[in-house]
Amino acid sequence: MAHESFENEEIAKIMNENFVNIKVDREERPDIDDIYQKVCQMTTGSGGWPLSVFLTPDQRPFYVGTYFPPLDSYGRPGFGSVVRQLAQAWREKPRDVELAAENFVSTLKKTEILPTPSKLDKSILDEAAMNLMSLGDPTNGGFGHAPKFPNASNLAFMLRYSRLSGISKFTEFVLKSLTKMANGGIYDQVGGGFHRYSTDSRWLVPHFEKMLYDNALLPVVYSEAYQLTKDPRYLEVVNQTLEYVLKEMTSPEGGFYSAQDADSEGEEGKYYVWKKSEIRDILGPESDLFSLYYDVTDGGNFEGHNILHNDINLSSAAFHSGKTEPEARAILERGRTKLSEEREKRVKPGRDEKVLVSWNAMMVSGLLRGYRVTKNAVYLEAAEKCIGFIEEKLSKDGELLHTYKDGMAKLRGYLDDYAYFVSALIDYFEIKPSKKSIDLAKYYADYMIDHFWDGKEKCFFFTADNHERLIIRTKNIYDLSVPSGNSVAAGALLRLYHLTQESRYLDTSTKIMESLSAMAAENPFGFGQLLNVIYMYVKKPVEITVVNNSCGDLGSQLEKKFIPESILVTVGNQEVLRELQGIPFFSGKEFDVKAKVYVCKDFACSLPLENMRDVEALI
Repeated sequence: MAHESFENEEIAKIMNENFVNIKVDREERPDIDDIYQKVCQMTTGSGGWPLSVFLTPDQRPFYVGTYFPPLDSYGRPGFGSVVRQLAQAWREKPRDVELAAENFVSTLKKTEILPTPSKLDKSILDEAAMNLMSLGDPTNGGFGHAPKFPNASNLAFMLRYSRLSGISKFTEFVLKSLTKMANGGIYDQVGGGFHRYSTDSRWLVPHFEKMLYDNALLPVVYSEAYQLTKDPRYLEVVNQTLEYVLKEMTSPEGGFYSAQDADSEGEEGKYYVWKKSEIRDILGPESDLFSLYYDVTDGGNFEGHNILHNDINLSSAAFHSGKTEPEARAILERGRTKLSEEREKRVKPGRDEKVLVSWNAMMVSGLLRGYRVTKNAVYLEAAEKCIGFIEEKLSKDGELLHTYKDGMAKLRGYLDDYAYFVSALIDYFEIKPSKKSIDLAKYYADYMIDHFWDGKEKCFFFTADNHERLIIRTKNIYDLSVPSGNSVAAGALLRLYHLTQESRYLDTSTKIMESLSAMAAENPFGFGQLLNVIYMYVKKPVEITVVNNSCGDLGSQLEKKFIPESILVTVGNQEVLRELQGIPFFSGKEFDVKAKVYVCKDFACSLPLENMRDVEALI
């Protein structure tokens, strides 16, 4: 629409004569986007972008739609016609415009009322799991048909429900989904990292944009799949994805950029696709095995070009090429390296260099999860640097700011910024505990409760009580592109309670879960993250403390096990443990010359344990 309508001189003239025209970056102002997306969904039954909303001077909507062509076509009004007619209605029928605006706002306010709170028990998880499985694609994995999104939180919930129920088909479905995605075109087989979504049900042809949030969320669930299976392919995906982020999406200051465009040189996917002749020229004799493995053909699978993807296993490709599996693996590795070097010579897709606190905190958590299963210190260092960057550049007068670019931070933080940052600080605390980290997590958790909480509906508002006043103060309860701020906050506060024993954290977390649990059971697709929190609450967290991990590998062994209900803290030396003694989680824990593990559940703790067999018996 920017090119077709806003740069059309005739349409722009009508717009400028009749309207105050405001273009909003929805990632900078998610509060505005949230309100008017809801209006669009109420009116048309669906939302999306571009979003075109016409408002009265006091911000009330009276007409809304998504994409409009510049001229009338196929029965769809053109943007030129729309702006003419609405300008005329504003002048000649102001009462009709006023009534439409009143109706929109009245209906919008009703959508913010939540159902009666429900009791938290396993039945919620049972219903949600069955409903979610009914949406699954048994052939290709994932949910629905096309377009198909990764939905990391829903896959994570299925792994947890399988652990809770003992029903293996949920784990099998997740592993199929993760394998299909990792082998598909949605995954960048050369450079690592995931594209935004697949335009088909097979994960073959992606929308080539790469978002930071996908590449923060997916390494977490791939790490969990590795913990369960020890399949090196899942670990490979974790490493390649995190390495992609560190190479392409990291600012010199330590923050993470928001996105890479889908197109370069005006063509979608041009940077990522290949002609078979190109691959033959680059790889020489080794191109035959590479092309067989990645389904490269003369005709291609995308507008005459090839999106690399894999439909056969390594042993078959090796057999057909007369190679051993190790030889074939080495050829593929060399091939990917050579193609990556060749691709570096191409014009890269543009990059959105906004740094958002919420997405950065999400990336910190992804890096920390990757560190736990790989012990790659680079991931821990990058996470630490980003936390420091947020503290230094995106915090002012005790508040978080939402966005940073070109040396300037602006806009008061939203719920997602606080919820994700508190969660990331707890993740960091578990790996490298310090009083500073827990105090910072508590400070922002308290700020969140004090300034975002709705005592009537028992949920968090998306904006704080000191934000700019809009026509309504909405709540973000559904998982959309990212898990909702309410769900992330509920999980962070539940863990913070078990660390600190401060009852307001448990009370707030429980109220969120109770308020949304009925909706989550009926519509699990939009509540994957909340269901993960309810799982932890129902299962009851297992508090694990590893003391003096520096002289043994008990901590590393535990970090490579799938224990999603655990709060696992490793304490390296006596000085750190002494500093933490005032925190209830560490009460009664003593340092020893040997590595020891304490396991606590239901307010009862084990004696210090020295071998993994005894630890496993308790967890």
